[in-house]
Amino acid sequence: MREYLLVLLVAAAVTYLLTPLARRFALVVGAMTAVRDRDVHDTPTPRLGGLAMYAGVAAAFLVAHELPALQSVFTYSDVLAVLVAGGVIVLLGVADDIWGLDALTKLAGQVVAAGVMVLLGLQMLTLTLPGLGAFALGPEGVPLTILLALLTINAINFVDGLDGLAAGVGAIAALAFFAFSYALSSGSVTEGISQQRISSPTLIAVVLAGVCLGFLPHNFNPARIFMGDTGAMLIGLMLAASVTSLTGQFSYGNLPADAALPVLLPLLLPIAVLAVPLVDLLLAVVRRTRAGRSPFAPDKAHLHHRLLEIGHSHRRAVLIMYFWTALLAFGGVAASVSEGPLPVLGFVAALAMVALVASNVPKLRARAGRD
Repeated sequence: MREYLLVLLVAAAVTYLLTPLARRFALVVGAMTAVRDRDVHDTPTPRLGGLAMYAGVAAAFLVAHELPALQSVFTYSDVLAVLVAGGVIVLLGVADDIWGLDALTKLAGQVVAAGVMVLLGLQMLTLTLPGLGAFALGPEGVPLTILLALLTINAINFVDGLDGLAAGVGAIAALAFFAFSYALSSGSVTEGISQQRISSPTLIAVVLAGVCLGFLPHNFNPARIFMGDTGAMLIGLMLAASVTSLTGQFSYGNLPADAALPVLLPLLLPIAVLAVPLVDLLLAVVRRTRAGRSPFAPDKAHLHHRLLEIGHSHRRAVLIMYFWTALLAFGGVAASVSEGPLPVLGFVAALAMVALVASNVPKLRARAGRD
């Protein structure tokens, strides 16, 4: 655990120290987010913060490579795949942040980045179904891996609409996935799953958490710099890489077949971790398609926009989104590693009711005032 903490601190420190340089570079090249009708900021703000985040990723992996306890991770190609595919997605983001790319061009670039990740050996290798066991995936694992990457990349990109929102959601999701993969790799979840303590998905997740935490002080309201598509797509790609790497190293087939819920929970964990951005993505696609518009056409009806509309301040809306993300992500982790998940799920449901009330406090106050 000490090694992981060191790597997290390196990722955070490098990102934090290099973000002002990324800001200056953005000002020089004119990578500015103009004030648009759907935006909530009122002054043009530089972006390209993802450049500092990628530098933090590279520095953290370099340090991890020199730590004896973590060197076994690099016997796999997962870290190299993340670095190279991350570089591709960052270049795509830089081009979009500076010149602005159309939706189809960005989608094609995302497919290329996910394809590079697959070519370097990081893809879904197994699929486990309750009561049926684990199935080895052949060529069909490639499109599934790319689809997962596209969903995650665009989910994070869609949720990046308020100061500090994407960085905070990314950090929470990465920390939750780190906790789960660390528990699995240490063999502390069940006796049926016993793997090396040090694993690729655990390292990828903790590095991502570090860069998000390092960037957040510069990005929290009022933001001095935005991560732009450069950073948002990098977060999405690394989250997808963590999930993909985990499926390649662990099989849930050894869990008891008669315990359907414990078997299902680990499979549903990635959805729980990314529930908030995925729900926002799904609602946006349905909303825009029903209106006869492109699913990638921007609007001002995301979940965070709705929180602002009902009366929450900018910071309070972000904190509410953090709470929902943490509740679902860490609730899913706790249920997955618990021998009795039902009490955990009951506690999560109770907290969800509290969160639902807190999310609607301004609306409830307004209604009470009218009465």
